[in-house]
Formats: sequence, structure tokens, C-alpha cells
Amino acid sequence: MEVKETYLKGCFIIEPQVFVDDRGCFFESFNAKRFNELTNTETVFVQDNQSFSTQGVVRGLHAQQGEFAQAKLVRVLKGEVIDVAVDVRLGSPTFGQHVAVKLSAENNQQLFIPRGFLHGFSVLSETAVFFYKCDNFYNKDAEQGIIYNDPTLEIDWGIKKGDEVVSDKDLILPMFNEIFKR
Repeated sequence: MEVKETYLKGCFIIEPQVFVDDRGCFFESFNAKRFNELTNTETVFVQDNQSFSTQGVVRGLHAQQGEFAQAKLVRVLKGEVIDVAVDVRLGSPTFGQHVAVKLSAENNQQLFIPRGFLHGFSVLSETAVFFYKCDNFYNKDAEQGIIYNDPTLEIDWGIKKGDEVVSDKDLILPMFNEIFKR
């Protein structure tokens, strides 16, 4: 497993060692001991989530607030997405900045998103199966979100403007500056 920290402190791209032969391939997708050693964290995941989406779907930007904040380890089981993490940790030198990583079933990369980040993804392939581990249980009352196309964030979702498929719930999310002050 290779771990590379992004320019957002605590946010890591994880690439497994893939063993390929004439039968196919094998890789260890998660090992708690190695993960915590390589990321220098003590993360304990308690919930797994999975979604299926079609091309053009944008999910996000979401987070859980306060005591229900979640760190996530995300990956794609089928298809290809652009995965986005936005730093909303007050006082962070990268507050309001984001990282966008192309994750796919082909590259087997994962993104670790620590607590204090908004998260979202867009589907580039015909369909995508998205899987993620969370270190805290979901709580509906702790939901927080920012509209995906907020102009101050300048996120390139890799989808032509107007072709995005976004839930009604996500379309009414507030702008970044309405929630967070720079």
C-alpha cells in the first residue's frame, strides 16, 4: 500500500499493491494496522456505505457536524468518478480549498477524507458503484452541505454544465459563504 498526502493536511490518496496474473488480480483493499501506521491516525471505521449512480450524477457536498463528524475512506468498485474533498476546518491554512481525485475500478485508488471536510463526487462513467467507510455513525440532524456548483470553490466536476444530475435536496443547499466565513 502506498499513501500520499495531498496538499490538504490529513487527506490522503491510497494506492494498493495489485497482484496480477493470468487469473486476474488480487489486492488488499484495507488493513487497519497498516492504514493507521501509514496515515499516522487512529481511525476506527464503524459504518460502510455503498451507492449506485448513473453518468452525470453529482452527490454532495456533504458533511456531518459536531460530535457526528465523520472521516471517510472512499473508493469506486465499478466505473469512474471525480471525488472531491473541501477543507472546512476553521483555522486550517487550506480552509476553503479542495482536492479532486479521479477514482475508478481500474486504478483502485482510495481517498481518505478526515473529519472537518465536505465531500462529494461526480460520475464520469455510464454507471458507478461507490463505496466508503465512515468512522462515525450517520445522524440526520447533523447533516451539513454546500451546493456543488458554488462559484467560490471553483470545483471542476468533469461534467458539462447543464448535464449534471443533482437531487432536489442538494439543489437547495446554501452557498459556501453563507455557512463559512473566510
